[in-house]
Amino acid sequence: MLPRPRVYLLSPKVYPPEVIAVAFAKTSRSPESFDVIAAELNADQSRRFHEKWVVGYGHASVAEHAVLHIAVEGASRLAVEALEEPRLASYTEKSTRYQRWNADAFVVPPELAEHPLRAEYEATLRLLVDTYQRAWEPLRAAIARRHPRREGEPEARWDRRVRSAFADVARFLLPAAAMANVGITINARLLAHSLRKWLAHPLAEVRHLAQRIKDVALAETPTLVRYAEANSYRAYLQTEFATLAEAVPTPEGFLPNPVHLAHHDTDGEVRVLAAALAHAGRGPYATYYEHVRTLDAAGRASLAAALLAHRGEHDAPPRALEAASTTWDLVMDQGAYYEFKRHRMMSPFPQTLGVDLGYAMPRLIHEVGLTDAYRKAMRAAAVMHRRLAAALGPHVAAYIVPNAFNRRAVAALNVREAFHLLELRSAANAHFSIRRVALRMAEELRAVYPALMAYLRLPSTSAARVEEEHFAAVAVRV
Repeated sequence: MLPRPRVYLLSPKVYPPEVIAVAFAKTSRSPESFDVIAAELNADQSRRFHEKWVVGYGHASVAEHAVLHIAVEGASRLAVEALEEPRLASYTEKSTRYQRWNADAFVVPPELAEHPLRAEYEATLRLLVDTYQRAWEPLRAAIARRHPRREGEPEARWDRRVRSAFADVARFLLPAAAMANVGITINARLLAHSLRKWLAHPLAEVRHLAQRIKDVALAETPTLVRYAEANSYRAYLQTEFATLAEAVPTPEGFLPNPVHLAHHDTDGEVRVLAAALAHAGRGPYATYYEHVRTLDAAGRASLAAALLAHRGEHDAPPRALEAASTTWDLVMDQGAYYEFKRHRMMSPFPQTLGVDLGYAMPRLIHEVGLTDAYRKAMRAAAVMHRRLAAALGPHVAAYIVPNAFNRRAVAALNVREAFHLLELRSAANAHFSIRRVALRMAEELRAVYPALMAYLRLPSTSAARVEEEHFAAVAVRV
C-alpha cells in the first residue's frame, strides 16, 4: 500500500517570503515537516539564516523559494522591455491590442528633463499620438465593414472581435515612449541578479525603476536583495562592444534578407532522434547517434513519426528536440519584436531600436486614406531620433521610435523552442507582423530539418500571402 503523502501550501498570506525560503532550505537537514519548521521561524531568524548561508556562503538557490509579485505602473514600453529581459520571471502588461492610449500616456525620459530638445521631442510625440488617435475611427469603420456583427452576437463580443483587428494596425504609430503597466512575478534570487543589470542600464528611467523595485522588494525580502548593486561588468560590456562593433565594416545594403537562418546544427535531426532513443534506451548516446546517422531518409522519417506523429493538441514537443540548435538573423518591426521577445527560453540579442532599417506600412492605413499622415509621422519620428541620437546617444533616441520601424535581432534557439514559437505566432489570431516572421522561419527550417518539420503545425497560408494581405510595404526608407 502506498504511503499517504502530505501536499499543502506554505501560504504567503501566513508566512513572509524569506521565512518560506528558510523553511524549504532547512528540509535538507531537518526531519521536521515544512509547516513545523516555518512555525518556529520569525523574520529576524530568517534574516540571520540568509545573511549566513545565502549572502555569506553563496547558497543562492535558497532565495528562489522567496517569490515576489511586483506591480510597475507608468513606465515606458522601452523600459518595460528592459524589465522583461530575465527569462525565468513571469510578466503581464498593458496590451496594444485591447487598450487605447490617450494623449498624455507617454514618458519624457529624465535625460530630456532640462534639455533644449525636450520641446521638439514632445511636439513629435504629440504628432504621433494625434495621428494614432485620428486613425482609430477610420480603421475601426473599415474593419467593422469587413467583419459585420453576426446574428445573435452580443455587441460587446463583436466589439472585442473587431477591436483587436483595427488596434493591431493603429499600434504601428505608438512610440517606445508609450506608457505601460506590467506585473512581474519573480523569485528573490533572480530579482537580485536582475537588479544588478537594471541598475547598470544606459537609460536613467530603467535605473530609477530598478531602485524603486529594490525599495519595495526590501519590505518583503529585506536580506535577499539588499546587496544588489549596479554590475560594472555589464556597463563595461555595453560601452566596450559598441566601440568594437563600430570598427567592423558592414555591408551597405538597406534591408537584406529579413529572416535568415544564419547557423544550424547540420546533424540536428540525427542529434534529436539519437537523444530520443538514448532517453528511452539503456545504451550510450554515441551508439544511438551512429545508428541514426546511418539511416536513410525514410528511416529517419519513420523515427520522427514515432517521436512526433502522436502529439496531441495540447502536448508540448518532447525535450529531445532541444538537442539541435539554430541561430537566426532577423529583421522585423518593433511591434513584432515586442511579441517575439516574450519567448524567453531562447536567447535574443536585439540591436538598439532605431530608424535606419525603415518602417512598415500596413495596407489598411493606405486603404483608409491615411498614407500621407502616416508617412509624415514616421518622417518626423526619424528626424527626431537622429537629433536625439546625436545629442544624447542611441538609447535615449529610441524613445521616439514608433512600433512601425524595423529592428534587427540575432536569436539562438533550439528546435523545441522553435516548435513552440512558430506554432503560436503563425496562428490566425496572432498579429500579422509576427505571423510573417514565424512563417518565413518555418520555411527555412523545413528545408534543413524535413523529417522533424513535417510535424510542425502551421496554418494553410504563407508568409508571402500574409505580407500581400496586410502590408503595402515592409520597409520604407526614411
